[in-house]
Amino acid sequence: MFFNRNIEPSCSYCKRGLALGYNEYICSLRGVVTGDGFCSSFIYEPTKREPEAMPRLKAPELSEEDFVI
Repeated sequence: MFFNRNIEPSCSYCKRGLALGYNEYICSLRGVVTGDGFCSSFIYEPTKREPEAMPRLKAPELSEEDFVI
């Protein structure tokens, strides 16, 4: 869902923001801002967004037969 247009704005994945440190970004319009903030000039940059963690496999419930073709 990287390219979903109905996302919640955040400076951490805005086109105008560059990462400065942990949860700090340099905005070309507002200067130093936090990653959870946003403004009306937000432009979504999908390549800056990190995917959610994949769910873990439930290994004890799997057997060798589950992997045989």
